[in-house]
Amino acid sequence: MSVELRTAPTSGNPNSAPQVISSGLTCALSGRPLKPEEAYWAPPLVTTRDLISTIFRTLTTTPGALGQVLMAEMPNVPYAPEMREELGARRTSEQLKLLAVLLLIAALLIVPIVLLAI
Repeated sequence: MSVELRTAPTSGNPNSAPQVISSGLTCALSGRPLKPEEAYWAPPLVTTRDLISTIFRTLTTTPGALGQVLMAEMPNVPYAPEMREELGARRTSEQLKLLAVLLLIAALLIVPIVLLAI
């Protein structure tokens, strides 16, 4: 994948052609170098810990931006084709962890209310 540098260089001829900078792709999960044509592009893996820490940090610093942080579309990142199954398994495990945390929070809110009603 190559990127063209559109800004004028600070030294040299200002009328020269744009510089082409080649940057290699690496798998976001394994770190293996990839060719652009073999990369599998998908949203990044968000762990439950990252999600909870981001929510907490946003609530404590800028609560008004929480909706934007949670609903903003994340840019796709490259993955190696052979990592597709592992990525799916890790996404599933992270979803189960998040479900367990949400059920725990719900239980902590509901159990005292039920005990007070008895």
